[in-house]
Amino acid sequence: MKALIIEDETAAAVNLQAILKEVAPSIEVVATLESVVESIDWLRRNPHPDLLFADIHLADGDSFRIFRDVQVTAPVIFTTAYDQYALEAFKVNSIDYLLKPINAGDVRRALDKLHRLTNRERSDYGTRVRSMASGVHSGTFLVHVRDRIIPLRREQIAFCYTCNEKVTAYDYDGAVYPLDKTLEALQALLPEADFFRANRQFIIARRAVKEIAVWFGSRLTLHLTVETPERIVISKARVPEFKAWLTTVHTAE
Repeated sequence: MKALIIEDETAAAVNLQAILKEVAPSIEVVATLESVVESIDWLRRNPHPDLLFADIHLADGDSFRIFRDVQVTAPVIFTTAYDQYALEAFKVNSIDYLLKPINAGDVRRALDKLHRLTNRERSDYGTRVRSMASGVHSGTFLVHVRDRIIPLRREQIAFCYTCNEKVTAYDYDGAVYPLDKTLEALQALLPEADFFRANRQFIIARRAVKEIAVWFGSRLTLHLTVETPERIVISKARVPEFKAWLTTVHTAE
């Protein structure tokens, strides 16, 4: 059996390889990769392995992007340092997930589970991972908060805000979630029918708009259903676009 390790922490990668030599010496590690970009390139250029060990959070993004960009049919064992109670989706959709620091017993348990599966069941797990990755891309953001991964659905987002090069999302209860994407990247991911780029600081959800007021210089100020860190101002030049967006959405409903 051939395995691929995707892990950006050198010590963790070395530890996993040592454990594999101990508990499953017949497994050949064909490569150890450190990033999303490197992994996508490798999988496009090489025959796919029988098994992947993939860290969920890599330096250049979540490893789900790999499975969105490349059709990987091999089963996946995820590795992570994050709290197990936030990882039910990974447990359901992958062969297993291993919490760092990884030990021999964890790896042996995951491999035993893999060996009990039929070829069809292994392929099914590959399909599940791709489906989960697509779901994360289309409707859910994974928010890393200390020792947890929190799924944030886009319908929970009242607005996104950037300040001092940090981007956060606020839900309708006022909870704040740090995001590892720029406001420009979020604008591309959030549906235009439901979200509007108000200015350089804010993307707002249509259903969060509570009140609109005319402000100085024919500009508009927006009041949302949740408190915002600063005043949201729509420039005079963008007022017609904002009104058209808001009217079109209400008409469509």
